[in-house]
Amino acid sequence: MFELRWLWKYMGKKRHLFVVGLLLSAFTSAMLVVNPMLSQKLIDEVITPRKTDLLLPILGAMMGVQVLRLSLRYLMIVCLEKNSQQMMDDVRKRMYRVIQEQDYRFFGRIRTGDLMTRITSDLDLIRHFCAWISYNIVDSVVLFAVTLLYLCTVNVPLTLCMAAITPFILVVTYVFSKKIRPMYVDLRAKLSRLNTVAQENIAGNRVVKAFAREAYEERKFRECNEQFRDKNLKTTYVGVRFQPVIDLLSQSLTVTSLLVGGIFMMRGSLTAGQMLAFTSLTWALTNPLKNLGTLINDVQRFFASCRMVIEVFYAQPSIVDHAGACAPKERPRGELEFRNVSFRRNGALLLDHVSFHVEPGKTLGIMGTTGSGKTTLVNLIDRVYDASEGEVLLDGKNVQEYTLASLRAAVGMATQEVFLFSDSVLANVSYGNPAQTREQAVRSMRMAAADGFCRELPNGYDTLIGERGVGLSGGQKQRLALARALSMRPAVLILDDTTSALDMETENYVRRQLRHLDFPCTKILVAQKISSLRDADCILVLDRGRIVEMGTHEQLLENGGYYHHIWALQNSVEEEAVTIGA
Repeated sequence: MFELRWLWKYMGKKRHLFVVGLLLSAFTSAMLVVNPMLSQKLIDEVITPRKTDLLLPILGAMMGVQVLRLSLRYLMIVCLEKNSQQMMDDVRKRMYRVIQEQDYRFFGRIRTGDLMTRITSDLDLIRHFCAWISYNIVDSVVLFAVTLLYLCTVNVPLTLCMAAITPFILVVTYVFSKKIRPMYVDLRAKLSRLNTVAQENIAGNRVVKAFAREAYEERKFRECNEQFRDKNLKTTYVGVRFQPVIDLLSQSLTVTSLLVGGIFMMRGSLTAGQMLAFTSLTWALTNPLKNLGTLINDVQRFFASCRMVIEVFYAQPSIVDHAGACAPKERPRGELEFRNVSFRRNGALLLDHVSFHVEPGKTLGIMGTTGSGKTTLVNLIDRVYDASEGEVLLDGKNVQEYTLASLRAAVGMATQEVFLFSDSVLANVSYGNPAQTREQAVRSMRMAAADGFCRELPNGYDTLIGERGVGLSGGQKQRLALARALSMRPAVLILDDTTSALDMETENYVRRQLRHLDFPCTKILVAQKISSLRDADCILVLDRGRIVEMGTHEQLLENGGYYHHIWALQNSVEEEAVTIGA
């Protein structure tokens, strides 16, 4: 099966340990038959004829076999554990690397909680298969086969009587396997949903508290938890119904050996030692059959989890380096051009034949109604998405001709929705350029008006801030995001509504700093406030994915279009607010 072939392929360098472990499992399982064989010899050749010369050698051999078996068993477990842990480590690193390479479509299709389940519990189930289920399967098969073979050498008719029951057990096992497999797939989906609800609630706890929705979230989690519980119980009940049937059929082997074996002994066709061998090895036939239910449960869980891991493992991003893409030998100048660019997503036209040109070092402003395509447009520059039609050019070269790493190193971006890692202030600011010095990072914070409040934090720049910037205001987080983008010293700086949470004084300071950066940079400002865009060399006004106005602040005011309407509206609000405040 594909899942098993995939597992074998990606065991990597430690594959030989898995093979050695299974061989040791097979060998030590076969050794379980040795002591019953010696017991038969002890009864028939020592105790019954009362010849004591073989007593100590046989007892010594029995002790030696047991010591050797336990030693090899320990080595087997070491081999399988080392192999499974190494396999899990390699696959998890590969999965994490694959996840890092994915685009927005991937994360829109697979939820965060589901990804966390796949990279943790699903992968651990695969490790459990390698380290435990695999050798238990080998143990069961080899023990059953070797025991049956040995008993055939002792008494074929009695062995055949006992073996006649096994087809019934195999039929029951097959029916059980067909019924339980889809149930484990559904159970795995319920677990994924449960993890997703928990993850979203934890990540969005501030929103939950802000809207006093704790009771709703608790109810939603309780429902998912109960669904998972009910599916788990239903799956368990199926196993519970099948297990007694398997146990009953397995125990019938013991009854058969005693009944038929007793008849053969009374007829003189079976010795006391041979009878002891049969009765002492009956468990070697019944145990593998009794374990079938548990092993099938674990195997079906393995297949369900393995499919989830493989889906991520082989996921291919749609945004990749094109053939012939290369990194520029010099830092890009920042010349930017859109040539007749259109973009569709899920069949919807988000950008419609957009064309403009920005000279290196100039500032482009972008304004438009909600959903007009502003963020989509800037996301085409660093290839978060690829244009459906037309070309996006950087320094006269299609952005698809750059490697993704070099392109994104040349483009710095700060957005309104800020994510800050659970790390120090300095580490967050240096995230895009970890090689920079502390002084360079501090200079970026000064330009972003973040230096003042960072110094006042308990440990200054080394203060640990929480996930998503918990403990900081919206304006403080935006300033840190701006500092992080500036610290890259990019050729193109994109600020997507980055100053929306700043007060007027701070915004004016940041705007002055952006006009006098100490490195050449083309700036693209996306905003709804006229004050953020009025100094731009050119301003685009978007509506439904099309450029409806283009020009400087003065030119757009003269046009009397959407830009003039927004300017009048914002000035009107400000004047009215002043009058009321007075």
